[in-house]
Amino acid sequence: MDRAPFFTEVSRGPEGGAAYWLTTEDGLKIRIGVWAPEDPKGTFLVFPGRTEYVEKYGVTAAMLAKCGYASVAVDWRGQGLAERMLQNRATGHVLSFADYQKDITAILAAVEELGLPKPLGLVAHSMGGCIGMRALHQGLPVQAVTFTGPMWGIRITPPLRPVAWGLSTLSRPLRFGHIYPPGQVAETYVLRAPFEDNTLTSDPEMFQLMKDQLEAHPDLALGGPSLHWLNEALYEMRSLAALPSPSVPALTFVGSNERIVDVPRIHARMAAWPNGRLEVIDGGEHELLVERKDLRERVIEGAVALLEHVPEDLATVA
Repeated sequence: MDRAPFFTEVSRGPEGGAAYWLTTEDGLKIRIGVWAPEDPKGTFLVFPGRTEYVEKYGVTAAMLAKCGYASVAVDWRGQGLAERMLQNRATGHVLSFADYQKDITAILAAVEELGLPKPLGLVAHSMGGCIGMRALHQGLPVQAVTFTGPMWGIRITPPLRPVAWGLSTLSRPLRFGHIYPPGQVAETYVLRAPFEDNTLTSDPEMFQLMKDQLEAHPDLALGGPSLHWLNEALYEMRSLAALPSPSVPALTFVGSNERIVDVPRIHARMAAWPNGRLEVIDGGEHELLVERKDLRERVIEGAVALLEHVPEDLATVA
């Protein structure tokens, strides 16, 4: 694997981090960030949300390293420094949601090539929770999964939901799927929104860190999604909702002030998940891994405890 650019000065990750280019089976270039303490006890895969990038998870990697675990985060296709899907690189776009599974195949091959140890755990945020759910149904070899604000539904007001379905579906045959849905713009949310009443975090220091990362490295930024991405997401979430919950032990966190994903769908899914548990974080916004220190520590401590206490008969990896 070839080394990739890695902006350590803004990541706040543990020492020794590195980034690598991976090539997916359909020929796209994606990027992973890898952090590994000395003699790690295992490895966490980190599946970011839409618009996110490797460096944003340096703080998460530092907490996992403190617990003795290596971590691998990814720039999904179409975001971060990974290959963008449209000429307008500010638009979040994917040809098919199924294509994200090709990114996972490349990540798992890299984990093997780098000799990162098992057991494997998964921390999946927002869109990463949607991608991760599909991967679990396809046999992702992790022993435990922790979700934060998983995108199993998008919060859309009832009057606008048929509009979202109709407009995004119509965009496919009429070939305007590359444009933004109404209300979405090219400028990334963090750089256009004030801290006050933002929907991501209640921690001003972490909000400023995200701004600093994107101002220092604008190529990491991503704006609104395309209508095609929205349509793919709506169909994927509907498809996943019809499937049973996986048997992999799961812990899901959602903020009490969550305003981006569909919270009732999270409650419904976790109520039907064997070996699953839902925790509501009082005062938490959408991005619990960049929330106040006590909140993000609660998430990581929960993820580590779950992985370390999986009964042998429930483990998916020997």
